[in-house]
Amino acid sequence: MKTDDFISMLATGVTPIDRHALAKRFGVAALVGLVTAALLVIIIIGVRPDLATVAATPIFWAKIAFPLSLMIGALSVVMRLARPGVTPGAGKFLIIAGVAAVWAGSLYVLITATPDTRVALILSETWRVCALNITLLSIPGFIAVFWALRGMAPTRLRLTGACGGLLAGATATLAYCLHCPEMEVPFWGVWYLLGMLIPTVIGALLGPRWLRW
Repeated sequence: MKTDDFISMLATGVTPIDRHALAKRFGVAALVGLVTAALLVIIIIGVRPDLATVAATPIFWAKIAFPLSLMIGALSVVMRLARPGVTPGAGKFLIIAGVAAVWAGSLYVLITATPDTRVALILSETWRVCALNITLLSIPGFIAVFWALRGMAPTRLRLTGACGGLLAGATATLAYCLHCPEMEVPFWGVWYLLGMLIPTVIGALLGPRWLRW
């Protein structure tokens, strides 16, 4: 076979690459996780009855902003780590900023509160079930994110798995805000973060096995 013929054969039937394939893949995964978690909240544990009232308060949107910032940051990092040899990028700073802001707010609230109310500000009424509920709600998103990662070529498997778990956990926490009655910042800084940390750790443990290619 002549060289020109061989080149012509290889070029035949070549289709253009979709430059937005990566964003579409992870956008679908994040959307599946968010919608599924929201439906589970609505159907199984219920939306808080005063949602319309509290949605008009700034503190509610501050509560939403916490998991939303981690979700956006984790999504950015995961999309970069899904490609070989790429660094986490600026998304990690959004994750750090989200956690730092909630911890700073928690510290301020606890310092200005009277000593006998500080424990109640951290535990509130639902501390026993909060992290567990978030972990369970993160399962559909966890599966969807790892499905998206399995179709890519990550090389930093443990870090990629951890960020994938964080994405699933943050998405579940965002949906859980529809139900959770707790409005104290120290509560979010402990129990919301713990709920997101559990799938993060699971993702780090499973990443080297599930994402190997």
